[in-house]
Amino acid sequence: MPTEKMTLSQKKRAAIINAAKVTFTEFGVAATSMDKLAEVAGVSKRTVYNHFDTKEAIVMNLMADLWDRSFKHNVAEYQSNTPLLEQLSEVVFKEINFISSHEYIELTRMAIGHFFYTPESMNQEFQRVKKQESATMRWIRAAMADKKISVTNEELALQQIHSLIKGSCFWPQVMQFADRLNHDEQQEIANEVAKMFLCRYQNASI
Repeated sequence: MPTEKMTLSQKKRAAIINAAKVTFTEFGVAATSMDKLAEVAGVSKRTVYNHFDTKEAIVMNLMADLWDRSFKHNVAEYQSNTPLLEQLSEVVFKEINFISSHEYIELTRMAIGHFFYTPESMNQEFQRVKKQESATMRWIRAAMADKKISVTNEELALQQIHSLIKGSCFWPQVMQFADRLNHDEQQEIANEVAKMFLCRYQNASI
């Protein structure tokens, strides 16, 4: 299927967003002027304002796009005939792989630094994202329906998985306490997270 061509306006918007990724990450949001964004994007300052009223709007666009892509990145589905550990490890690995990416870490670090003292906008977008069903939540619900795991609070169960993941594969990297993980390190953590989760929730008869 042929790819739909972008209009001139869409191309300019994309150029602004790409320029924001570069300048916000390198200089910080506060130190990046609209003039600088226009210069890097190769558009006029008026064009920047035609698409985004404020730098905050651009930051939220970047984060919304990143979070939405994280849902599309992980499309793993529950498989009744596959061992639980094998398939849950795959689901968790895909989440780890995305949030450990250079882009995710750098944009998150940038957004946290910008919204640290005014988190309302970030929280509003986060609440929107929470309403979407992730691959991990789909897996938990499918395994529950298949009576392979016993979970009384699925939101808490999902939070526990995310806490285990982010404690090793996200926050240490965002805070620059640790280097980014390679493929084998990501896989090892995914396996351990899956094991811990199943030790708690897998039905004894399985």
